[in-house]
Amino acid sequence: MQDGLTARAKAWLAEDPDAETREELAKLIDAEDTAELAARFSGTLQFGTAGLRGELGAGPMRMNRSVVIRAAAGLAAYLKAKGQTDGLVVVGYDARHKSADFARDTAAVMTGAGLRAAVLPRPLPTPVLAYAIRHLGAVAGVEVTASHNPPRDNGYKVYLGDGSQIVPPADAEIAAEIAAITSLADVPRPDSGWQTLDDGVLDAYLERTDAVLAAGSPRTARTVYTAMHGVGKETLLAAFARAGFPEPVLVAEQADPDPDFPTVAFPNPEEPGAMDLAFARAQETDPDLIIANDPDADRCAAAVKDGGGSGSSGDWRMLRGDEVGALLAEHLVRRGARGTFAESIVSSSLLGRIAEKAGLPYEETLTGFKWIARVEGLRYGYEEALGYCVDPEGVRDKDGITAALLITELASELKSEGRTLLDLLDDLAVEHGLHATDQLSVRVDDLSLISDAMRRLREQPPTHLAGLAVTKAEDLTRGTDTLPPTDGLRYTLDGARVIVRPSGTEPKLKCYLEVVVPVGTHDNLPAARAKATDLLTTIKRDLSAAAGI
Repeated sequence: MQDGLTARAKAWLAEDPDAETREELAKLIDAEDTAELAARFSGTLQFGTAGLRGELGAGPMRMNRSVVIRAAAGLAAYLKAKGQTDGLVVVGYDARHKSADFARDTAAVMTGAGLRAAVLPRPLPTPVLAYAIRHLGAVAGVEVTASHNPPRDNGYKVYLGDGSQIVPPADAEIAAEIAAITSLADVPRPDSGWQTLDDGVLDAYLERTDAVLAAGSPRTARTVYTAMHGVGKETLLAAFARAGFPEPVLVAEQADPDPDFPTVAFPNPEEPGAMDLAFARAQETDPDLIIANDPDADRCAAAVKDGGGSGSSGDWRMLRGDEVGALLAEHLVRRGARGTFAESIVSSSLLGRIAEKAGLPYEETLTGFKWIARVEGLRYGYEEALGYCVDPEGVRDKDGITAALLITELASELKSEGRTLLDLLDDLAVEHGLHATDQLSVRVDDLSLISDAMRRLREQPPTHLAGLAVTKAEDLTRGTDTLPPTDGLRYTLDGARVIVRPSGTEPKLKCYLEVVVPVGTHDNLPAARAKATDLLTTIKRDLSAAAGI
């Protein structure tokens, strides 16, 4: 076994085109570090509907140039098998470690396979790549990014020519082509032949961002902005300047790309502590709104002053993704938007209430924008994890730049009326009931803990949570009338809903909770909030016990 492991490692080493990972792997072989070699050679990083994502390092279970070259070759073979023998593949990348290398390798492989390749001019937001696919008439697109994952990770996200991310069966077909590649020596990689794009694509994207705003709308809201050490700053500032908003005040420590993300434990606005520097900047400058992007700027977070007062006396808090999702939906409805409103099953049911009242079609999809973007007639789609699609004709994916423009426009309109985003949320709660959401998220080192918890819940599903009867328990692996199969569990309760699923991109078990409390009048809001908080806390406790986590 050990000899076989060493032999596989040496064979990989002989092919590895990257001096850094060659040195890393050679040291492991010389040290006879069997445990670490086994971790890296126990299989291959699986290509799925999120493409690839994993920790950087040598070996087939890590993200590295060898893995990326194989992935690109598999994608090229898939495209050619579909008749796209000379189509264009556009490649974008973020500012993480190795991203530029992976993008260049992808362009080289596509060129060597007889396809045409074009690479974005520098690290840019993922939505720019998603826009470029359709703008340039490409047959596919690749974005090298690990989004909001830890600094040691990178990833490889694949889009097809419709501008949306791959879904089954394309992922399995591409994975099969990757598996068929026996040696990197079989993959031609010329040193040139692809195009490096100029700023024309970015300019076209920025022109498109203007269309998400209403002509003549107020543009007065002042913002503090953090790019979370990612690539969003230049594009967002340009979009805000074009729109005529006041120039955002930057969180200087997080404004420029830094692949080490030195000020945050995880570069995700949802993570505890990630927004602390933005809150501090807001206390200094007293803006109307805080805006944050994640590192590849496809997600958008917003924070508001809560608790009264001005300047440093006001307390700032993050709005939940569901709250921003409802606010943007209401804003679009009031502007007369037509078309289908869509969200993932783990997002708040409030969107359905808003759409129903407006007489608009509404759809639920599986988790991920790869599904939301495919909804027929989509006008607006969102997911609770800070993802919003407000211009599906331009970007068929979540877009943190256009979402930031739209939420700032709404804040400006409310400001002109002497109101705030929180006032509008109160109105929605009175009209539709208080839809309060929360999440129980457990990060693990041992993935078997997640499968154990899912098995426990399947074998002994809870009958009550927080004293509420579970009226319907669904195992989503069987699919439903409207959803294809997925690894998840859904519990419907009297006035509440719980969904449990393993994360598709991180070693986490995620439990999504929602309670709906009738309100009636504004005077009843404090009592309704207290009841909702108590219910969510108790559901969390009972669910943890049932899952053994």
